[in-house]
Amino acid sequence: MKTLDSKALSADQLETLEARVALRMAARLNESAEQVPHDIAERLRFGREQAVARARLVQRQAEVATQVTVHSNGTATLSGPPTVWLRLASLLPLVVLVAGMVMIQQHHDAEQIAVAAEIDAALLVDELPPAAYRDPGFTAFLQAHDGP
Repeated sequence: MKTLDSKALSADQLETLEARVALRMAARLNESAEQVPHDIAERLRFGREQAVARARLVQRQAEVATQVTVHSNGTATLSGPPTVWLRLASLLPLVVLVAGMVMIQQHHDAEQIAVAAEIDAALLVDELPPAAYRDPGFTAFLQAHDGP
């Protein structure tokens, strides 16, 4: 009998070989199952049904349960499917960041409006009419008197 090296076989050949072995094993088990007495066959069927029911229960519990794993360095992590609250909590920092940026922009706009209103109020209260500020001669006059 030849020994098979799994490295020498391709993935398709290995899969084919495994399928053949599985079919042979299933055939032998089916032959043996026909020779089992009725009471033993019923106990095996009942045990199979209980095992399948337990496996389904464990699978449901694993899907629902969130596990907390504590690592050796003292950190804890959550594992399991994310809940609605966990998803909302992960979006909270983004919402806070956007709200902060909107508030900063509104504050900046309010400051600019306040500065413009202050300049407008100073122009309206001043003794000179606003048209004087547009006069090129007045600008030259101001520049001449600002010097020493």
